[in-house]
Amino acid sequence: MAGLAALAIAYVLSQFYRSFMAVLTPFLIDELGATKGDLSAASGAYFIAFAVSQFAIGVCLDRYGPKRTAAVLLALGGGGGALLFAGATQPWMVIAAMTLIGIGCAPVLMAAAFIFARMYSPARLAILVSWLVGFGSLGNVIGASPLAAAAEAFGWRVVMLALGGVTVVTALAVLLLLRDPERHDSDQLDSGFGAYIELFKLKVLWPILPIMALHSVAAVGIRGLWAGPYLADVYGADALMIGQVTLFMALAMVAGAFIYGPLDALFGTRKWVAFFGNLIGLVAVAVLAFYPHTDVFTTTALFVIIGVTGAGYGLLMAHGRAYLPPHLTGRGMTLLNFFSIGGVGVMQFATGGVVTASTVPGDPVVAYEALFWFYVIMQGLGLIIYLLARDAKPEKRSSS
Repeated sequence: MAGLAALAIAYVLSQFYRSFMAVLTPFLIDELGATKGDLSAASGAYFIAFAVSQFAIGVCLDRYGPKRTAAVLLALGGGGGALLFAGATQPWMVIAAMTLIGIGCAPVLMAAAFIFARMYSPARLAILVSWLVGFGSLGNVIGASPLAAAAEAFGWRVVMLALGGVTVVTALAVLLLLRDPERHDSDQLDSGFGAYIELFKLKVLWPILPIMALHSVAAVGIRGLWAGPYLADVYGADALMIGQVTLFMALAMVAGAFIYGPLDALFGTRKWVAFFGNLIGLVAVAVLAFYPHTDVFTTTALFVIIGVTGAGYGLLMAHGRAYLPPHLTGRGMTLLNFFSIGGVGVMQFATGGVVTASTVPGDPVVAYEALFWFYVIMQGLGLIIYLLARDAKPEKRSSS
């Protein structure tokens, strides 16, 4: 339990690092001269590095176990990247730091999911992963108004130095406390990276992969990147107000993960819970697209709905996990995670281009209207394809 607790704390850090830049936007623009394109590239670099790393991490989980895989990468990538971020003097250094942090955070959730998949029944996977995501989403909370207050009080560089130290200590705790699950005889069926070809041949996964890639692009993109510039440009918000609004959205994402967890068992379906949850979120984004400049209260309420409904990661992972061969558990789950994180990463870059191309001097609302419509189109496409997916009805949960 102590090892899983250390891994859970590591996941809090992972969630923090994927979203904290929205609050630091004013500082990075003022002190480093970063542009919106730079910030978009930095956020995208985190997610792309995180996603691309999944292929090697999947092999490492199956071959070497979650303990060494998570601890080494978290210490070197997460800790080292945070320290580089703290010392950044140019925007490119922020991009490099976020790339390192993405690599460092990449194995954390997958290490936990690997352990859950090996040690618990498949019926428990959705709720275990969802609740871990819910707990880890406290990192989103810390990266909102608490981060804004700390940055104002101590300076953002000091805060990032401290976080780098905490990350290294957490990685050491994972190495010392976590126990790898017992290996199975099927683990000997190891074909390295070639196993991903076997996974891609599973046609049952094809309609699931697009929704994995697109289900949270609005929630993560708004919370982690665009909330800061949008609130500052459209409503004249300062860092503290941005922190307060993003705090509500972060809390919504925490709640959403816990809410999704038991719903598959309650309704007897994974597909339709995920579909209608994402549909509600899509409607909320569409309202923002129709009305991009209302008032801060209405915008915050819509952010909350998007946050709650965009937290179905654990449920979708369980849907895909139902069709994975036992000997490819690690690689299969990292493949699903690759699409989840990679989709967000690609969208971070793409949305930077959308906002830049749509910017009208003197009328910032136009760019964000285009941004929200882009999210509507992308998530709508994912939902349409997901209609073709085969449902994986949850097994009856036992007490084991």
